[in-house]
Amino acid sequence: MAILYPVTTEKAIALIERRNTLTFIVEGRATKNELKAEVEREYAVKVHSVNTLNDMKGRKKAFVRLTKEFKADDVAAKLGIA
Repeated sequence: MAILYPVTTEKAIALIERRNTLTFIVEGRATKNELKAEVEREYAVKVHSVNTLNDMKGRKKAFVRLTKEFKADDVAAKLGIA
């Protein structure tokens, strides 16, 4: 499991609503392709793109944008975020 947990900050929730993007904290060695495959498998969605960044706390964040056919709101509801 490359995905550790979802991010539930105000900014992350705004990304769900505005850009159809989910934000996760992931393992430091996880690649974008691994993250894409895991999100598609776990949540039964199609991923448009994955962007990653290492934050100041030493964690790796993944911003997973879904295709237009799928709603990040629906996945967030399953995760208990929104």
